Amino acid sequence: MNLLGPRDLTIMVVPDDGGVSRSYRITYGRVRLLIVVGLVAGIMFVGMAGSWWYLAARAARVSDLEVRLEAMGHEQVRLEAVGADLAAAEEQYARLRSLLVPSLPPGDGGIWLPLSGGRASDGESGGVGVSGATIPNVWPLSEKGLITQGLLQGVEGEHPGLDIAVQTDSYIRAAGGGKVVEVGTDEVYGLFVVIDHGEGYSTVYAHTSAQMVEQGQQVREREVIALSGSSGQSTAPHLHFEIRLNGSAVDPLTMVEQPN
Repeated sequence: MNLLGPRDLTIMVVPDDGGVSRSYRITYGRVRLLIVVGLVAGIMFVGMAGSWWYLAARAARVSDLEVRLEAMGHEQVRLEAVGADLAAAEEQYARLRSLLVPSLPPGDGGIWLPLSGGRASDGESGGVGVSGATIPNVWPLSEKGLITQGLLQGVEGEHPGLDIAVQTDSYIRAAGGGKVVEVGTDEVYGLFVVIDHGEGYSTVYAHTSAQMVEQGQQVREREVIALSGSSGQSTAPHLHFEIRLNGSAVDPLTMVEQPN
């Protein structure tokens, strides 16, 4: 044996059926080469498998995005249809309201429109109330409106005034002359105005969209003090109107009359 020469590896194959045995001789250098080639091939396979998985994941994400974009397109179409339905419903509501809630007749007696500085001027139809404090007996809107809820007291619940459905930004006017004692906002009443009319009487105007008077201001009967709205706990534009006597709610319909 040549101890300094290259070493060989002999592999013998002996068949179980008693056939001719065969032997194969391979050098250790070739064995190492085969091992290196196998490792390189394994690394390449793992890299290719990783690349395939990454590409497959990217393709799945692109497919998911396409599905989402298609769903968003359908949702956009649905929202446009809902918007069209809402516009049609609002138009129908306006037509119905024009039939059920006509404006006050010209002979109503006029209104006072506030000017800059808290002053007021006569409405063109003339006939305004006297200055100073007066008992509230004037309809608190420049329109007839539609009463949707009246005074309710007792076991069935509490509702201390009238709810009058009216278009947003309609004139709200003082039901009588007096002094504005509170102008504020409330979680339930929203933007509101309170007027003291003397002799224990006061009125409340709630859910307004804008207040046109200030606390401490003297107002005259029929003077515009606010604009109707839906502030506070309200589901639709309306005026919540109260008349109080010594702090207790009085049915407004016993003191003011809704125009025909």
